[in-house]
Amino acid sequence: MITGILGKPYLSLEKYLDLSALPAVHEEICFALTQIPVDYTGGSHRSMGIVPPSLQSEPWVDYGEVIRAMTDEQFATFRALSDDPEAIPDDARDDAEGGTGNFGEERDFPLSRRQMLWLKFRFGVYFPWKVFVELIPNRLWTDKANPTGKAFTRIARTFFPKTLALVSALPFEAIGRCNIMGLEANDFGTVHRDADPAVEAPAPFITLAPVPGKRLFLWDEEARTKVPIEGQAYWFNDGDYHGVDPGPSFRYSIRVDGAFRPEFLEQLRRDTQA
Repeated sequence: MITGILGKPYLSLEKYLDLSALPAVHEEICFALTQIPVDYTGGSHRSMGIVPPSLQSEPWVDYGEVIRAMTDEQFATFRALSDDPEAIPDDARDDAEGGTGNFGEERDFPLSRRQMLWLKFRFGVYFPWKVFVELIPNRLWTDKANPTGKAFTRIARTFFPKTLALVSALPFEAIGRCNIMGLEANDFGTVHRDADPAVEAPAPFITLAPVPGKRLFLWDEEARTKVPIEGQAYWFNDGDYHGVDPGPSFRYSIRVDGAFRPEFLEQLRRDTQA
């Protein structure tokens, strides 16, 4: 079932935000992405245990499973491709999550660009989001709304000034995480959830899609149906299963996590109860 936000599957935020800068932001982002290094993200949702039961047998290759099954020789190559091989101990695979918990974004050992490419080329790992740029880096997922010790990166300030101005004008008291996530043509975002809605309240964040047509959807595991998320600004419960359908061209969005201003959240409550 879909838990949703304030009694709705998701909330369109277009009428609450000034989105007039989105065309200029789109031009800025498209140019900036040609000037900077970009990472991949995703690729281990199944081994993280956040894929719905009905989709566990999907055929994409998961890097957590790959790392767990590597021979010692393969793991030595994988470690050598790290940005800091000496920091990875021999037993780095031997954790409670079968290796997944130690490697990847917001883990003990982030994947280097070379590691991601080798996992893709050698083992067929599928990384859904092949453009991932952190404008405000975040070390731990549970810390994504906390602004303490965080700031826009030098690359963000240099190449994304219009984007930063738009993000800074959003109705947040504080921002703890901001990134750009893009899907190549014909790629899809694997269905997953980022939290357990029975345990955690919906995370406060805003997603901006400068160009319509991202093809994001919520997945109702009970009914085995998709609920499309429409629009260029929205908030959904990322504890609900969600994914992205393939599309004919490159698509991206900006996700901003933080703490909403109380008056903004109160307005959303009033409007959804009306």
